[in-house]
Amino acid sequence: MAFDYKKEFKEFYLPAKKPSIVTVPAMNYVAVRGAGDPNEEGGAYQQAMEVLYGIAYTIKMSKKGSHQIEGYFDYVVPPLEGFWWIEGFTGMDYARKANFQWVSCIRLPDFVGQDDFAWAVAEATRKKKRDFSAAEFLTLEEGLCVQCLHLGSYDNEPATVEAMHAFASEQGYELDFSDERRHHEIYLSDPRRTAPEKLKTVIRHPVRKA
Repeated sequence: MAFDYKKEFKEFYLPAKKPSIVTVPAMNYVAVRGAGDPNEEGGAYQQAMEVLYGIAYTIKMSKKGSHQIEGYFDYVVPPLEGFWWIEGFTGMDYARKANFQWVSCIRLPDFVGQDDFAWAVAEATRKKKRDFSAAEFLTLEEGLCVQCLHLGSYDNEPATVEAMHAFASEQGYELDFSDERRHHEIYLSDPRRTAPEKLKTVIRHPVRKA
């Protein structure tokens, strides 16, 4: 059976509907950076999705080709994730989507190194005949965070975020946003196939001891 990160690391991908404190270790990602409204038809965000999934599935399906990655094991491609911010603004303002800055990413298995990643970019470019150079190999250690499972529309996230911040304060933590520590979302539902009120999204914010 294919290794499923969501099931094997439930503390990171399937948290409770109530806020909790978690320490997130270093992870590797295929990532694309961009800006603008993610809902823009044919916009930068949608183009980034094509790059991310193109690389992610090139690596997953490498087992069927001539490039054999050392340590490879069969796995389920992890869920899409995103780090979001607005320049000069702390937190998120969901009414200003055109001002969003983002890093969209998909977790990579630990067996994928820089050389394997470079191969995947070249292979995807060759097979799909499009530019995959926007993809980058990103290593990120989030560390101490408050997180919660949000149910419902993305536009209704502020209520969940408020509950997270209140919980963190009650537990003796304060927010710790910086250029390296951002508002983080993990998408457990496909918005193309899921009603807005049934969407499941992990929301994670960086904290530190107050």
